[in-house]
Amino acid sequence: MSRESFLTRVRDAAQMGRAYRVHLHDVPAGTGYVGASGDLGAAMAAEVEAVGGVAHVVDGRDAARQVLQSLLNLYEPASALCWQHAVLERLGVADLLAAAGIVMHRYDTLAKLSEAERRSLVLAAGIGISSADVAIAETGTLMVCSRPGQERVTSLLPPVHVAIIEHSQIVPDLFDALSKLA
Repeated sequence: MSRESFLTRVRDAAQMGRAYRVHLHDVPAGTGYVGASGDLGAAMAAEVEAVGGVAHVVDGRDAARQVLQSLLNLYEPASALCWQHAVLERLGVADLLAAAGIVMHRYDTLAKLSEAERRSLVLAAGIGISSADVAIAETGTLMVCSRPGQERVTSLLPPVHVAIIEHSQIVPDLFDALSKLA
């Protein structure tokens, strides 16, 4: 493909994308704060469902473990990419995976392998299990700051991604998320 045809395709795609932009001039005068309110967990779950995800709102560690176990039973992955995160540690994800016979790959073990071995294992993972730095209830968004032990590839590459979020990680909107990250 020539440079000019590539740039033409980019321009055409950008032009098509303009139809989906938010037009602030359509916001009625006097409109104030629009972020989620009330039960942030329920609001987050509703937004996740609205964009095609599946949300499970549970009460407590045991219920969360049961939901994760049912997902592992449903998808039957041979291996899992997992974050190294306090939420996953508290839930005992490593123990659940071991009990199910699922090989867990994390940064601390993958970092010791050659690039070819690491690539092969990451590409073969059947499920990715992560948390998030912040979850935004208004949009169902997971904010992820990639770093060693919490790589974005965990949520992007495996065919199934499970994000385990505690209520304390959920904020009403982007402004609150940016404040929390600061």
